[in-house]
Amino acid sequence: MNDINKEKVILAYSGGLDTSVILQWLLERNYDVVAYIANVGQDDDFDAAKAKALKIGASKVYIEDLREELVTDYVFQMFKANAIYESRYLQGTAIARPIIAKRHIEIAQKEGAQYVSHGATGKGNDQVRFELGYYALMPDVKIIAPWKMQEFLDQFKGRTDLINYAQANGIEIAQTTKKPYSEDDNLLHISHEAGVLEDPWYRPEKDVFSKTLDPMDAPDEATIINITFNKGVPVKVENENDGTVVEKPLELFIYLNKLGHDNGIGRIDIVENRFVGLKSRGIYETPGGTILLNAHMDLEGITIDREVLRIRDMIKQKYADTIYNGFWFSPEMEFLNAIVDKSQETVNGTVSLRLYKGNAYATGRKSDNSLYDEDLSSMDIEGGYDQKDAQGFIRINAVRLRTWAKKQSDR
Repeated sequence: MNDINKEKVILAYSGGLDTSVILQWLLERNYDVVAYIANVGQDDDFDAAKAKALKIGASKVYIEDLREELVTDYVFQMFKANAIYESRYLQGTAIARPIIAKRHIEIAQKEGAQYVSHGATGKGNDQVRFELGYYALMPDVKIIAPWKMQEFLDQFKGRTDLINYAQANGIEIAQTTKKPYSEDDNLLHISHEAGVLEDPWYRPEKDVFSKTLDPMDAPDEATIINITFNKGVPVKVENENDGTVVEKPLELFIYLNKLGHDNGIGRIDIVENRFVGLKSRGIYETPGGTILLNAHMDLEGITIDREVLRIRDMIKQKYADTIYNGFWFSPEMEFLNAIVDKSQETVNGTVSLRLYKGNAYATGRKSDNSLYDEDLSSMDIEGGYDQKDAQGFIRINAVRLRTWAKKQSDR
């Protein structure tokens, strides 16, 4: 039975070395620890993690399946904005953090706990994303972040200290050989960074990748699929090769991941700028997300007015930065989402894509909201466009250029 005088803390727990040590460390400081495991699509044994937490001493363990909500309320919303960080990173880690933080606070409120705890380090982005989310959702929350506490840092100077502590306290340590880099896995992507990958010139070995085939090993036959959208949200995937049709959001996204994997789609190797001011080299695999993003961007080309699209794109980078930096639960994100949702009202229709050896490119698109006029665009039909009007249009736009050129020649 728990001591009613103990203060309760909800610990974000993975079952790995760091959070297992933190669980034991909190127990030694007389906290009643409730472990919270978020299932966001990572390839983990959740039952084994629960058993491990209870064996260490957690009073209760929550295992929360957040996958469908992650897809419908976060991933799909992000792709409605085409919110790519620094023009390359599809934000696989960043977009999963707000939903993890949200459920963390909901459990704390349910359990009547003032404290929440996590195992994110003081050098990364995740500490910021988690803690900003906590404060936005529970302003008076108390956060225990051991990797930013001097007492913890004095005790644990590296992995060896963690292992020795775990062994001294009877905490089981996985017997598999640790990869010489770290990974973050969820439904949208897997990241590979740190360790040997910190050298930006280091060429990753083939076995680094797990969610995508090497494009050179992908099938020689292309996979043809059609993705249908309603207000910017994917509602159906059809595979022309084998007739498969998928419509439910979670199943649809899992299926796109499979197609992306099989065709070697979604690999990037970049150096990005972390919010805390450091540069970081990351290797990312985002198979289904890459397919979805390419299809969505293509459909916008025929369904959104030019100036509306340009205005939406003006805020696209701000939207991406807001996610990356951890401000999902913020007044600016509410405002940005209102703009994005308005822009997507006409993004309805179907895009056909060819998936082949690392590429996912559109080969056709159709929509009842299409602004494309075949007659108007044709080189063979006038279609209501008088080509002679272009002469005056060009002359008016050339006024400032001619004035500038004359001034240059007078110098």
